[in-house]
Amino acid sequence: MKAIPTSAQLFTCFVLSYWATKMYLPIHIIRIDERTGNIFFLAGEETIILIERNGQWR
Repeated sequence: MKAIPTSAQLFTCFVLSYWATKMYLPIHIIRIDERTGNIFFLAGEETIILIERNGQWR
């Protein structure tokens, strides 16, 4: 079964994409982990963000 992002994850991903590009950081990959449902977000050289199913990120 394919993991589908929640609406909270989509909103957070959009906001983080906006801020990353505003700081001129290239977004290299956005990928959903099918085991956990978390979104992996890599911007710039070393900015790694995990977006949980409830939209919280770290």
